[in-house]
Amino acid sequence: MQQKLFDDTAQLVLPVDLLTYTPGFVSREEGDLLLRFLLRTVPWQQHKVIMYDKEVITPRLSAWYGDKRQLDEGKREALPWLPELYDLKKRIERSTGITFQGVLLNYYRDGNDSVDWHADKDTIPGVKTDIASVSLGQQRSFDFRSKADHRKQYSIILEHGSLLLMRGELQKGWEHRIAKSTAATKARINLTFRKVVV
Repeated sequence: MQQKLFDDTAQLVLPVDLLTYTPGFVSREEGDLLLRFLLRTVPWQQHKVIMYDKEVITPRLSAWYGDKRQLDEGKREALPWLPELYDLKKRIERSTGITFQGVLLNYYRDGNDSVDWHADKDTIPGVKTDIASVSLGQQRSFDFRSKADHRKQYSIILEHGSLLLMRGELQKGWEHRIAKSTAATKARINLTFRKVVV
């Protein structure tokens, strides 16, 4: 049974020590400008990944920016920081008290673009790290389910300009996804700021 991430009194159903949701972290005007800038500036690519022991083409476009290091076991080198992304990183760091060395951008072109159930891989070997996720553009439903009991599912609507901070412990017990949508949807970019070894 799918449930709301928040109950009617706006309290988190999932433990508050696992994630924090901040709507309007980026203003609507700034978010609109940043969305348009990233859509035309980023060298978007579609990648092959291993899902459930099969190689598949991701149903979305992506790009990786950050400090000089590589992602995906050396297959993808980080692009140098864009000033706009670096400035946003510093704002998130000031707000959360957490430092990040890279950002993975995912571009969902329409409702057909998605990401299946998964827990984020370790960007520091053997360590589940905190991830700060900023959403720009079309709001989409972000679903969670318990690894131990898939019947335990929760959802939150990620709004334009929102910040979702996922603690490392969340990846141990929960999976998440952005499901395909049959509704008419516009472009959405998700920026996930991550800790990495540099």
